[in-house]
Amino acid sequence: MKKFIFWGLAASPYQLKMQSLLDFTGHDWERWPQQGGRRSALSLMLRLEVAKYRGIVQRFPVMSAEFDEYPAVPFYTHNGKTFYYDSSSMAHHLDQDFGTQASPLIPREPRLAFICQLIDEAFDEFGLYMVHHMRWVGSAKTTPMGRMTALEFRRLLPPGFESYLARRLYRRQVSRCPYLFSVAPAGYDAGVARDRTPPSRSGFPPTHALLDESWRRYLGAMEYLLANQPYLLGGRFTLADASAYGQLGMNLADPEAIARLEVLAPSTFRWLCAIREGQQHEDRGDLMLSSSLKPLLRIIMRTFVALMRQNERAYAQAVVDGETMFNEAAFECHRALYDGHLLGYPFRAVAKTFQVRVWRELQDSWQALQEGERRALEQELLPNAAMAFSSASPP
Repeated sequence: MKKFIFWGLAASPYQLKMQSLLDFTGHDWERWPQQGGRRSALSLMLRLEVAKYRGIVQRFPVMSAEFDEYPAVPFYTHNGKTFYYDSSSMAHHLDQDFGTQASPLIPREPRLAFICQLIDEAFDEFGLYMVHHMRWVGSAKTTPMGRMTALEFRRLLPPGFESYLARRLYRRQVSRCPYLFSVAPAGYDAGVARDRTPPSRSGFPPTHALLDESWRRYLGAMEYLLANQPYLLGGRFTLADASAYGQLGMNLADPEAIARLEVLAPSTFRWLCAIREGQQHEDRGDLMLSSSLKPLLRIIMRTFVALMRQNERAYAQAVVDGETMFNEAAFECHRALYDGHLLGYPFRAVAKTFQVRVWRELQDSWQALQEGERRALEQELLPNAAMAFSSASPP
């Protein structure tokens, strides 16, 4: 069994997702810089930065030069020399190159594999918006993540620098809320200092109500599903569970958010805590596509799928118009912006290339299914999926 080293933070839902994958597969791991010695952590950080500069950090099995971009964290390595990123790709990596577990993280049956991919990407892309919102808006007064993150870096910091870094991290993450879909209404007061107050943005509709409603709907669907089976795809843990855990489990450190979650979805709360403790490796039941998935897939189609279609169309139009800047850099320059609607709420966002890749890979997976498999999924779980996953531009 390999031992993996993460360059990452407990504040990252993708870090939590990766940890849960390794816990299930039985691999040991450490999270650096917190668990590394000072000299070792500095050395690893330098090697990672050089690899990023040279563009040789990989997304397994391949990365797209057109659509991918490196995250801030997390990265992983099994030898201290070759670095990888992307939590979903890590599951493929584990199944193919390090697969000592009897049960694969990605189901082999094609329909199960597609639903696993759909749920995984939905939580990674749209789930991030909800839980980031719940941290920096829902738990604005009480989240400890600025302080916790500074403590994780303390071995690399000069003496007395932790409190400065904690304040800086808090302000930075709050300022990024609009990029991550959380736009406050004008004059919003979170009961905290102005530089910690989630901001509104001129010309952008407020989205707090949209994210609050979405979070409740996702939790309701999770609660219904987990009342009928132990994991999202049946009797054992898969990549779909890891993604849901990574995002929703991120808020286990946020007092106000977790208090709401315990009330709204007590079974989901217990499920998250069990995965946090590594208990998912104990269950090895059969996988299945049950009718209990319907509420979760319904809200995924109305949020994630609808957003991916609108993002794809915006990206395609921006390219036609000669735009070359996308993602957060474009957002800060007021470029590649588009307007859309989710759940009846208006929003404004920036076209994101990595979401184009995610969406096109999902479309390819849908088309790769046999006609009978697609028809069965439409009839049983995904009404109108053929239209939703078509390559045609959304209306």
